[in-house]
This record gives sequence, structure tokens and C-alpha cells, in this order.
Amino acid sequence: MKRPFVIFYALIIYTLMELIWWGYMLMRLQPDRTGMILGEGSMFIIIIATGAILFHRSLNKERRLVHQKKNFLLSVTHELKSPLASIKLYLETIQKRSLTKQQVDDFVGKCLLDVDRLNDMVENMLLAAKIENQSYTFPKQQFNMSVLVDGIVNRLQINRCDMHQQLINAEIEPKVEVTGDKFALTSVVTNLIENAIKYSKPCETVNVKLYSKAGKTYLEVADHGIGIADAEKSRIFERFYRVGSEETRNTKGTGLGLYIVKQVLDKHQAVISVRDNRPAGSVFEVIFG
Repeated sequence: MKRPFVIFYALIIYTLMELIWWGYMLMRLQPDRTGMILGEGSMFIIIIATGAILFHRSLNKERRLVHQKKNFLLSVTHELKSPLASIKLYLETIQKRSLTKQQVDDFVGKCLLDVDRLNDMVENMLLAAKIENQSYTFPKQQFNMSVLVDGIVNRLQINRCDMHQQLINAEIEPKVEVTGDKFALTSVVTNLIENAIKYSKPCETVNVKLYSKAGKTYLEVADHGIGIADAEKSRIFERFYRVGSEETRNTKGTGLGLYIVKQVLDKHQAVISVRDNRPAGSVFEVIFG
């Protein structure tokens, strides 16, 4: 992308120099028309400068998109290979070894968790593509948000330390009703909780709250992880955007989760904000009007 910049700006500089030279020659030949020549010359310079700025921004945007797509492809490759390798290993172990029923059930359960992970990723990519193409209509209906959030929490609940610790601490007010696209809002809740788990250390608790107040519905997902720098907070909802590069990042993801969250909530006239948690981590708050 550097070569087009060099060629373009060389042409811009050449054009400006030619414009100034011919303006100077005209003023020498027709000194009585100096004002008109300066005025028209200034307009040409303003037009050229505006075009150069717009072209520069367009090229920068294209370069960022190419870089983000590269990171996206790298992350998707990793995201697909990891659970597939895990499923293959468990199935080969079941096939080649004599295991107890409890061991087989345990391995099958782990395979199903990896299948759920793959399914979530595929649904994210399909939903993001439909949103981008403006082909998704967001069909809305009234449903029990409490049941939805509780079901997602139970599915994503993982014991990382011992059998007695709950990774997700949920405070869900019962019978909270919202009107919206149940499928898309399921993706919103899933992405927010998975992000909180993803960027938290093992044995760190993620807090999920759902409640109603003054005619509005509030959803809060808080973690005690690495947090988000202030400079990054304005960009985390961009498509494909992730901090750092795929070659150096340890956390999993495709950069589509928070993009989907923002797009879906915008279609529901809901507001999402992010703030620092104390002493560490982030809090995402969603408010349904």
C-alpha cells in the first residue's frame, strides 16, 4: 500500500508546482489580472488538497481493512482447528481404548462443548454477514429475557479450578420481559459473557446481572480480567477489530463478537457502554428502553 501513496503524492506535488509556476507566469504577463489569477489558483489548490486528503483517508481505511481481514482469517483458522483437533482426539481415544461408561460420558460431554463452540462461531459469522449485507430483518417478539440469560449462563458455566467453584456468578431477576429478536439477542448475551470469560484469568469470577428499573431492562456483564485501555474503548465495536495482532495474541476470537453486539443492540434501540471495573477488568452495561 506504500507505493500508491508515493506515486499519488508525487503527482500532487508536481501538479501544485506546475500550478504555481503557470500562475506566476500569468501574473508577469498580465499584472492587471493578479487578483483573479490568485483567486482561481487558490480554488484549484483547495480542490486538489481536499481530494488528496480524501484519497489518503480512503487508502488508510482500505489498508486497515486488509490488515483486519488478515487477522480475521488467522483467528478463524485457529478457532476451527483447535476444537476440531480436540474432538478428534476424544473420539480416537474412545475408539481405540477400553473406557468405562463414566469416562466415555465425560469425553462425549467435552466433545459436545467443542461442538457448541464451533456452532457459536459459525452463527456469529453468518449473522455478521447478514448484518453487513442488510439481509437480516430482526423479527421481534416479546419473550422472557430471564430464561434466555439463565440458559446461556448454565451452558457457559465452566469449572476451571475445582468442582466447587462457579466461574459465572449470576443475579437474574425473574420474569424480565423484553421485545426483540430472540435469536440475535441470544448472540448478544453469549458474546458478552464469552468475552468476559475469555479475557479473565483462570479462577476469576464473571458477574452477570439482569434486572428491571424504572421501566428499563439492564444487563451487566463484569469481569476482573485484563481490562480495556481508554484509547481502545471507542474501537472495540468495529468489525474485525482486536487489540494487537493474531501472531502475538493468546486469547481466542474472531473480532466479530462485539461488532455483532453493537449492531444488534442498535436495531433494538438499546444502549451499550463499557467502563473500568475495580480493581481490574471491564463492565459492559446494556440498557433496553
